[in-house]
Amino acid sequence: MQELVRNEKKTEGYRQKAKELVAQMTLSEKCSQLLFTSPAIPRLSIKAYNWWNEALHGLARTGVATVFPQAITMACSFDEDMLEEVADAISTEARAKYNMQQKFGDTGIYKGLTFWSPNVNIFRDPRWGRGHETYGEDPYLTSRLGVRFVEGLQGHDENHMKAAACAKHFAVHSGPENLRHSFDAQVSQQDLYETYLPAFEACVKEAKVEAVMGAYNRTNGEPCCGSKTLLHDILREKWGFGGHVTSDCWAIKDFYEGHEVVDGPVEAVALAINNGCDVNCGNLFSYAEQAIEEGLLTEEKVDEALIRLFTTRYKLGIMEDSGETAFDEIPYLAVDTREMQELNRKTALKSMVLLKNDGLLPLKKEKLHTIGVIGPNANNRRALVGNYEGTSSRYITVLEGLQDYLGEDVRVLYSEGCHLYMSKTDNQAQDNDMASEVKGVCEESDVIICCLGLDAGLEGEEGDEGNVYASGDKKTPELPGYQNEVLQMAVESGKPVVLVLLAGSAMAIGYAKEHASAILYGGYPGAQGGAAIAQTLLGDHSPEGKLPITFYHTTEELPDFTDYSMKGRTYRYMKNEALYPFGYGLSYTKFELGDAKLTANEDGTVDVAVSVQNVGDMEGAEVLQAYVKVEKEDTPNPQLKAFHKVHLAPGEKKDVTLTLQKEAFTLFNEQGERVDERDHCVIYVGTSQPDECSAVLTGQRPQKLSLPQSAKALESLQTVERHGY
Repeated sequence: MQELVRNEKKTEGYRQKAKELVAQMTLSEKCSQLLFTSPAIPRLSIKAYNWWNEALHGLARTGVATVFPQAITMACSFDEDMLEEVADAISTEARAKYNMQQKFGDTGIYKGLTFWSPNVNIFRDPRWGRGHETYGEDPYLTSRLGVRFVEGLQGHDENHMKAAACAKHFAVHSGPENLRHSFDAQVSQQDLYETYLPAFEACVKEAKVEAVMGAYNRTNGEPCCGSKTLLHDILREKWGFGGHVTSDCWAIKDFYEGHEVVDGPVEAVALAINNGCDVNCGNLFSYAEQAIEEGLLTEEKVDEALIRLFTTRYKLGIMEDSGETAFDEIPYLAVDTREMQELNRKTALKSMVLLKNDGLLPLKKEKLHTIGVIGPNANNRRALVGNYEGTSSRYITVLEGLQDYLGEDVRVLYSEGCHLYMSKTDNQAQDNDMASEVKGVCEESDVIICCLGLDAGLEGEEGDEGNVYASGDKKTPELPGYQNEVLQMAVESGKPVVLVLLAGSAMAIGYAKEHASAILYGGYPGAQGGAAIAQTLLGDHSPEGKLPITFYHTTEELPDFTDYSMKGRTYRYMKNEALYPFGYGLSYTKFELGDAKLTANEDGTVDVAVSVQNVGDMEGAEVLQAYVKVEKEDTPNPQLKAFHKVHLAPGEKKDVTLTLQKEAFTLFNEQGERVDERDHCVIYVGTSQPDECSAVLTGQRPQKLSLPQSAKALESLQTVERHGY
């Protein structure tokens, strides 16, 4: 509490400095500072500054930096501590590069300390191309990982932020990409508060995120970057957000070109600034002076925006009179160190999800003579990194990882197998031109590693180079091109087949589930990903990841892509059985849980105490998961409300306590009001969600526990909080 008060005092001091500085500017100078490319004002000793930088899973677009696994892949770890450790490493490299860039006077794009990360949108539909930028489909998991990423990026220094994080895209944003400039995401108040807002609120209230980015689309009729409901009523008034808001890039012009809610650029600028958008990624805020002249905007509103923006710069310690920061001496040599590479590999290892294993894995090197590595993602660097990526000094593909690991002891045969999505690998060739090579490799090999899936050229943001389907969205979760045929050829060879799936979203891999010996989901595992996959396949590390998304059989069981109702979507609301469920993942070792015990605390929280023991013969980690179900009609399926990863040596046993917050026992009604449902709640604790599919796949069921009552706790929950968290 003392630290919070101290930081608030510091912030207020920086805010006062910003206020005094803005008061010295002319109107023209003020308006120039509203653009992401803010020019220098030499007479006030203000340096040029570019607000646009990216750090989704490492420093992006600014030369060499550590390329960690993509966000969705790190989410597979279910490891909050790891997310903060990674974000802290990213901010160390950020300061190292910033210090170097400042030394040489480089203030260009991607050279600042304001990072437009993390993306805490909800991955509600597997067709969305940008879903791999998120932490998955669950608002609770997204909240916890988002908070820790923000805290790692911004740091815990009592005087200055290490870097400034930005929660995006606010709000109700998850495709379709090709409609985003004109699309109106219609959402009920219940879904808004139960699904789309929790992660943003957690980042604002708990992590004190410095910035929030508005989305391209409209939400219930209002363009998000100029929404009074979102930016003023909820973000600033209800949640008390004191940082700054940035528009998405060139989103302001969509107000009149796509959404058609205003007549032109001047009105668009006025709408955005009046409702709390402070900095424009684009150039339209250059019309701010004209908007003031026409009476659509006041200079006071511009001052408010600038005070927020310069407060951020003071908090970062990058103004002339900010004083020295604890980060000014971080040298350029802190970038891409051996320690960073080791952390990168460790992150990839902790994020692997074992979906199936008939006993083939882990492979034993001493029993192998020849191994076949087949598929378009076997040697595909793009399948390692996802989008918004940096540049690694070295990439280790799956093929290279296996070659390095096996050395001269085991022969590694390789075939691309097929093009990632086209019908042939060469324009002059016939369709499926690598079929004979696939069969030849299979014939000579003891084990086949099929490396299939996608890369960021097939799923990503609208307009990104390489997107060839649906502006970055997927039309179908099926493996593209001839990949299924390659997998089938491998299976029909009679040799044991491991599918290594590299993709940032759920894929319809029903054939592999039925016929492959093992399936390892690697996501987009980062520049060290191939090494991590090799170590996992060969048993140096036991898989410990869990799915942060649901794998569906087909998109035919999903509502229309443009329908933002949560009914029928994600593990929380779906009625059909999943192909592979949220929260699921296998291990090479085995864990047993003791009988769980619940304790109701006076503050309304509930502690879930349970012991977990590694009864296998290999070191490993397990994710304990607690779900809450309101046993009433028309309520969501059991929802994740607490989790904790525990690492155990063979035979080791630990006692773990999961704490369920009092909000875990509430739901939102149709008016967006929080309602206490404690009298109707049950709790499940185990290593998966309590669905039938998980029970069949794991052979275990979570324990079901009745909720204990505490008179004082119940009394504290009697009041219904309207639109509150």
